[in-house]
Amino acid sequence: MADFDFSGLDPDTILNAMEGIGIFPRTGLLALNSYENRVYQFQDDDGRRLVTKFYRPQRWSDQAIQEEHTFAYELANDDIPVVAPLTFDGKTLLKHEQFRFSVFPSVGGRQFEADNLDQLEWMGRFIGRIHQVSRAKDFSHRPTISVEDYLDTPRKVLSKSQLVPQNLHTALFAILDPVIDAVKTQYVTETLIRLHGDCHAGNILWRDGPTFVDLDDCRRGPAIQDLWMMLSGDRYQQQLQLETLIEAYEEFCEFNPAELKLIEPLRAMRMVHYMAWLSNRWQDPAFPRAFPWFAEQKYWEGQVLALKEQLAALNEPPLKLTPY
Repeated sequence: MADFDFSGLDPDTILNAMEGIGIFPRTGLLALNSYENRVYQFQDDDGRRLVTKFYRPQRWSDQAIQEEHTFAYELANDDIPVVAPLTFDGKTLLKHEQFRFSVFPSVGGRQFEADNLDQLEWMGRFIGRIHQVSRAKDFSHRPTISVEDYLDTPRKVLSKSQLVPQNLHTALFAILDPVIDAVKTQYVTETLIRLHGDCHAGNILWRDGPTFVDLDDCRRGPAIQDLWMMLSGDRYQQQLQLETLIEAYEEFCEFNPAELKLIEPLRAMRMVHYMAWLSNRWQDPAFPRAFPWFAEQKYWEGQVLALKEQLAALNEPPLKLTPY
C-alpha cells in the first residue's frame, strides 16, 4: 500500500522547492487535475509558464521515474511532440525534504477529438513513430502489463474492500470471475515494447497536431495498448477508426494484426484495475472529493452491468483489418 501522506506538501514547501532550484514563481499555484501525484501550474519571474509534479511517495522507485524521463527525452530528440522534464544541474528528478518532484514546460491546446478521422490519422503516425523509437531499447525498472497486476491483485483488493456494498458483493464477483477467466485465456502476448501506457484523449493536447503529455504510466506491453483507447462508438465506427489508425501507424512501424484479439482483454483489464485503484487510493482525501460516486450503490450496480457487457464483448470475434 502506497504512502498517501501529501499532508506536508503545503504551498510554502512547494515554493521552497522551486526556489531551491532557482525558480521564483510570481503567480499563485494552480492545482491541475492529477490524483496520483500533485501537479501545479504557475508562471515564474521570467514569464515562463511551468508545471511542477510532486510524485506520490513509494509508488515508483527513483530508477523507474528516471526511465520515464529518459524515454521522454528519446522521443523528444526524435522530434516527437512529447512534454519532457526540464534539467537542473544535469538532473530531471529533484528532491526537497521527503518529496521527489520534476518541472515541465506548460503547454496549451485543445482536447484530441477521438471521432475525428483526420486527427486519428495524425495519431496513428505519431504512435507509430513512438513505437519505432521504443522498440530500440527496453525498460529495466518499469512494470509490464500483466494479468497479475491488472486482474489477480485487483481482485484481492476488491474482495477486501469495504466500499463494495455487501448486498452486491455476490453479484459483482459472480460476473467478475468469469471476466477474469476469459481474459486469462485470451491475453496471450508475443512482443512486448516500451509504451506510453495511458494513451487516451485526456493525455493528448491538440495544437496543429498532437502533443503527448504524462508518461507517468509508461510500461512494457503489446503495441495495441497505445492504440485501442483511441477507439470509440459502435463496432462499425471502431472498425473505421482502427483502419485509419493502423494505415497511418504502418508508415513508420509494422503492426502485428494478431494483437487485435487483445483489445477487449485489455479493456477488461483496465476496468478491473481502475476499480481497485480507486479503492486503494480511498485513504487519500483527494479521492473521496473527486470520486464521491465510487462509494455509492448506483456505481457498483453500473459496474456489474458493465462487466456483463464486457464479458459479451470478450466472446465476440475481434475486430479485423480489411485486406488491401
